[in-house]
Amino acid sequence: MNHQLNLRIYYKDTDAGGIVYHSNYLEYAERARTEFLHEIGLSNKALIDRNIAFIIKRAEIDYKSPARLEDMITVHTRIGEIKNASMIMLQTVKRGNTELVDLKIMVVFVNPHTLKPVRIPEDLKEKFAGYLPEGEN
Repeated sequence: MNHQLNLRIYYKDTDAGGIVYHSNYLEYAERARTEFLHEIGLSNKALIDRNIAFIIKRAEIDYKSPARLEDMITVHTRIGEIKNASMIMLQTVKRGNTELVDLKIMVVFVNPHTLKPVRIPEDLKEKFAGYLPEGEN
């Protein structure tokens, strides 16, 4: 299962040639991860209230084709792997059926006050597991 977020490319997202500036894909991915949390009944605020936050440890980005001014794109988010205190989130940006960008994001769960890693609570692992590839949850 994967979460999908649809976005339109605005003028402010593009360079002088009308092509999406490369760093904006990180912003789109962040927005999609936040909406993903809401879809599974969580929010960053709710996690912080539980003394849990997740921070990005690593981001790998593979640019395949550019998005352009006024394109409609979809950011697909799924879970690649869940460990004790971290997980891999896989995100793909598409325009229709055309893959534009693949992102592999490692998030680490931390205490927001100390920034030290914490175990992912079992109830959260269960929610995230529904977005693992078939047969891996």
